[in-house]
Amino acid sequence: MPTSSGQAGARPEDETPPETQFDNMDQQRHAGLLGMWVFLLTELLLFGGLFAAFAILRLQYANVFAEAAQHLDLKLAAINTALLLSSGLTMMLAELAAGARLRKVAVYWLLATILLGLAFLAIKGFEWYSEFRHQLMPVLGLPFRYPGEQPAIAELFFNLYFIATGLHAVHMLVGIAILVVMLALVRRWRRPDRLDRQLHIAGLYWAFIDVVWIFIFTLFYLLRG
Repeated sequence: MPTSSGQAGARPEDETPPETQFDNMDQQRHAGLLGMWVFLLTELLLFGGLFAAFAILRLQYANVFAEAAQHLDLKLAAINTALLLSSGLTMMLAELAAGARLRKVAVYWLLATILLGLAFLAIKGFEWYSEFRHQLMPVLGLPFRYPGEQPAIAELFFNLYFIATGLHAVHMLVGIAILVVMLALVRRWRRPDRLDRQLHIAGLYWAFIDVVWIFIFTLFYLLRG
């Protein structure tokens, strides 16, 4: 049980017996991690196909794509990159705190991760709103008016941009929902050894979100020359 300061050592009664289909907790832990890795590989195929299509079109229409990228807000994207990388760090610290049986510390780091994720989505929403105001959002039948040359190719760029950032935002919402559940579980602090495993799996998912954003930031925002 946690102390009043939120710190607790591992005790035999905290150990959770494995599910009936597993011989021991190590086997159950490895099975859980394997399941998450398989899931992430399927997600990687989704984003990998999208990034590959972008790369091919970027080579084919290099000048138009580079010009279209200059209409994206690089400063906001850089801030969001810093926020997301910081959230990856706070998530790792939450895992370490839970592993050290520091319940309150783990709660604080998890809360920080959630707030950083929400800040990312708020900035992304503001950026989308700005693009909507400039009529650079060719989705849902919205008008698209591009001031540069070859607007049809530029529209292709913005279609890929909104698909990539939209999918990423959906994954972030799922990730934040998972972290909110983990926050509630850590606050209750039952079966700490099980929480270690669950936090590690949630951390893998959050790291995947970070990696996907780095690719989006590089391909859509930085390749403007």
